[in-house]
Amino acid sequence: MIVKDAQFVISNTDYRKCPEDGKPEYAFIGRSNVGKSSLINMLTNRKGLAMTSSKPGKTQLINHFVINNEWYLVDLPGYGYAQRGKEGREQIRKIIDSYILKRTQLTCLFLLLDCRHEPQKIDMEFLNWLGEESIPFAIVFTKTDKISKGRLADNIAAYTSKLQETWEELPAIFYTSSEHRLGGDEILNYIEKINKTL
Repeated sequence: MIVKDAQFVISNTDYRKCPEDGKPEYAFIGRSNVGKSSLINMLTNRKGLAMTSSKPGKTQLINHFVINNEWYLVDLPGYGYAQRGKEGREQIRKIIDSYILKRTQLTCLFLLLDCRHEPQKIDMEFLNWLGEESIPFAIVFTKTDKISKGRLADNIAAYTSKLQETWEELPAIFYTSSEHRLGGDEILNYIEKINKTL
């Protein structure tokens, strides 16, 4: 799929105020500072479409971008940002949970994981929650250019074996580097493939 057009549409804290034109939605989520905005900018070929920041916890809203006038790319707030304080974290959790559980247009959720780290408790809990709720999702490992190939292979193997403890079948997995523009085409082709089945 070639992204010819990407436009910001609306930001919300309430899933009920999101667009109601029935287009499929592909949402992107991950822990704060996982490289989500950089990935979205790479996928859409727009430098400043999603705001990137070295400061974690920048996205605090559900952001909708319409792609090729066919589907929505949805930028969700990052989870688990400790410096937000308990109340702030709870508020963000409600925004995320209500969108994921109640938004019928959500077609696939892309869960971003920083490949430099071994499986983190918060990510595994989130993954398992998605499974319990039967949410269709895919895993995207980010920042693959930041570590050696050997270390990357070890970390992926650690994640895979951890997942296989509870999952019979693993979701689709993608490997990306926004800096080197790797993995974007695979994600877009995956979205296109799903769109054709709708």
